[in-house]
Amino acid sequence: CKNLSVSFWNSYWMLPSDVCGMNCFWEAAFRYDYMKTHPSEKMHLAVVACGERLEETVTMLRSAVIFSIKPLQFHIFAEDQLHESFKDILDDLPYEGKVNYTLYPITFPTESAAEWKKLFKPCASQRLFLPLILKDVDSLLYVDTDILFLRPVDDIWSFLGKFNSTQIAAMAPEHEEPRIGWYNRFARHPYYGVTGINSGVMLMNMTRIRRKYFKNDMTPVRLQWGEILMPLLKKYKLNITWGDQDLLNIMFFHNPESLYVFPCQWNYRPDHCIYGSNCKEAEEEGIFILHGNRGVYHDDKQPTFRAVYEAIKNYSFGDDLVHSLLQPLELELRKTMHTYCGKVYKVFIKQLTKSIRDLYARRSKGR
Repeated sequence: CKNLSVSFWNSYWMLPSDVCGMNCFWEAAFRYDYMKTHPSEKMHLAVVACGERLEETVTMLRSAVIFSIKPLQFHIFAEDQLHESFKDILDDLPYEGKVNYTLYPITFPTESAAEWKKLFKPCASQRLFLPLILKDVDSLLYVDTDILFLRPVDDIWSFLGKFNSTQIAAMAPEHEEPRIGWYNRFARHPYYGVTGINSGVMLMNMTRIRRKYFKNDMTPVRLQWGEILMPLLKKYKLNITWGDQDLLNIMFFHNPESLYVFPCQWNYRPDHCIYGSNCKEAEEEGIFILHGNRGVYHDDKQPTFRAVYEAIKNYSFGDDLVHSLLQPLELELRKTMHTYCGKVYKVFIKQLTKSIRDLYARRSKGR
């Protein structure tokens, strides 16, 4: 969808005319028609929440609900004391029948549960065991709790159809700029590609993961997913810094043909702007998925990220998205222009603006 200087058709609300014109309307309308005539299996999204992550997780789930088209199935792995709070909040949200959720306890292999739970952050390594726990789920999008969707989940889900015959998962690079990369400067273990991969957004064909035999540096015999995890941890636990993400980097270093790499705007983090903008795809198309790692949603170090988080957290379902979310957010983002990320604040609302426009186009078409 190209940028066109065309005023949008609906005078009920006005958006900047240089973001997208009538082509976007017809594109959205076509996609809506296609979804109605080609019903498909629901999209599965998993998250792991421990400690003080309840509010952050709910905000992430809300962002997924706002724009997505196909039905969503949430798989929420949480500490037992969080389950009732999740139920109270999620049961009260107006999903209009397009969302179901299941709550799971945090579970690790019995013989090594304590070791896995203390790896990196509490419960973070739970994601490694999702293919073994959710045995009836064919494909899954795993995200960290500090993710915000600025466009439909459907769009990242569609990458599954782009996998070639050897690819089993998709992730984004850890860095775009090697000069500030962590893995290429400090890692004491193998890692994927030039700068490593970030596992905060991980799309998985879990059927393929369960079937694959992985090359490794521990034995000439290829090992399946459930067989390789503990040997990897035993070999590298003194050399890894980022826990389960490091183990995934090691696995895909030895099996690079198995990974589909998607661009940085699908996992946009503070490192993409705090030293100057280095995600060209986001500059051109906007941010698709925002990843507020290192706690930036909750402190004053990166006010641009915090502004987006607060806007989505405080949005009330049913309110007008332009006047209740987009316009107030842009005002807050303008206040952050004294920071490097604030200087490029328009990339934070470019795709969000289009997503809102597409949503209203779908609703109008559905009347």
